[in-house]
Amino acid sequence: MLGCVLLLLPMSGLNAQDTEGPLSQAEVESLRDAAAIPMDRMRAFETILDTREKEIEALLSKPRRPGFTEDMHDAMAQFGAIADEFNDNLDELAKNRRDVRKELPRLIRATERWATALRSPPDDEGYSIVKKIALDNVKDMQEIAEQTLSEQEAYFKAHPEAAKAEKERLARRE
Repeated sequence: MLGCVLLLLPMSGLNAQDTEGPLSQAEVESLRDAAAIPMDRMRAFETILDTREKEIEALLSKPRRPGFTEDMHDAMAQFGAIADEFNDNLDELAKNRRDVRKELPRLIRATERWATALRSPPDDEGYSIVKKIALDNVKDMQEIAEQTLSEQEAYFKAHPEAAKAEKERLARRE
């Protein structure tokens, strides 16, 4: 059990990371800056996950070298942790009926791309658990996004006053 827990802890092995967690200080700041506007926060998370996708692709594009397994483990663990945090944010946005309908189709397309990237590395015991967790988190994200889109379309169609109030709230923030 302890071995599994240790495998799941975010690692700081990637050169681009300056912190102990899965996010760099600049990424934390980008999320903080986007906190007030739900679609901006979603885009910030998407940008961060796109960066991790590119890191995975960069690892795969080079000849295999010593340390590859550890670097891939770290990239997959970071991706999974960030995706999990994004899922929590999506749940909160859905619960609070924040209108994010415009961004959800883009997110759904991104989850398909991310899942493909996460499946690209060959199977390896050194990162198989974090790979599975990351893939599960992306699958959950896609399901949350699809469900939220369906629910929001129905809700805001049935409650045009709520859609108007959400637009006004957004206009005040900008």
